[in-house]
Amino acid sequence: MITQDQSPGVLCTPEPLVSAVMTDPLLVERGDGVATVTLNRPDSMNSLSVELKDALVAAVHELADDHSVRAVVLTGAGRAFCVGQDLREHKAMLDSGDPQPLGTVVQHYNPITSGLAAMPKPVVAAVNGVAAGAGAGFAFACDFRIASKSASFLLAFAGVGLSLDSGTSWTLPRLIGSARATALSLLSEPVTAEAALEMGLVNAVVEPDRLLPAAHELALRLAAGPTVAYAAIKESIGFAASSTLSDALAKEAEMQQRTGATADHRAAVGAFVAKQKPTFTGR
Repeated sequence: MITQDQSPGVLCTPEPLVSAVMTDPLLVERGDGVATVTLNRPDSMNSLSVELKDALVAAVHELADDHSVRAVVLTGAGRAFCVGQDLREHKAMLDSGDPQPLGTVVQHYNPITSGLAAMPKPVVAAVNGVAAGAGAGFAFACDFRIASKSASFLLAFAGVGLSLDSGTSWTLPRLIGSARATALSLLSEPVTAEAALEMGLVNAVVEPDRLLPAAHELALRLAAGPTVAYAAIKESIGFAASSTLSDALAKEAEMQQRTGATADHRAAVGAFVAKQKPTFTGR
């Protein structure tokens, strides 16, 4: 994983890095409170090798703990977002008689998915091309999905004789409903960007050359917001998904106590009373 810092006050589509850096399977660039995470195996459509998965696990954990990062953009290099598991690498493991060829689900996919979903700051998926298998699952675990018109989604698990992973059994029905989630999972038929927008799978569809600028514009807006409140809202919604109303109300009360003690809350109330626009510091 390579990290590149950008100058304060300037955030645009990241400039190409030198070739030595561009060979790294995962790129992380920081600027103006936004971290842009790029899956960087374009020749294999960003398929998930062990090296890339290890780097992504580490990056998700690192960004969650980095208080200077207040929003995250996840995207892919080249013409794909991520086509899921590197099947050549997986076949080699099967052929070698590896006793746990799918141990990667627990070792990599689960912590990546839970890390994205529980990230204590907003995460925007900039889906630049096909998102298949675990790649689709990672996009579904993000808080926002902006898709290029050339993007598509494919639940390819059944096509290789596997069940779902990367949280798709949990995220997909909540995004588009159980009936549609079942159909997409069993039939393994691709979903275009426009169809994904119609069914609520993505928040917006833009021209390919507008994808990263649009994602960064949203991320910048979020990075300027009340980070602690965003984290509490995400935690409340995740908790309520499998809780009773009584437990959800208790969780909301807990989160209100947490956010009510922040400097952001006090400053925002003062700004409202003074009829001014609040400035949030993320504290």
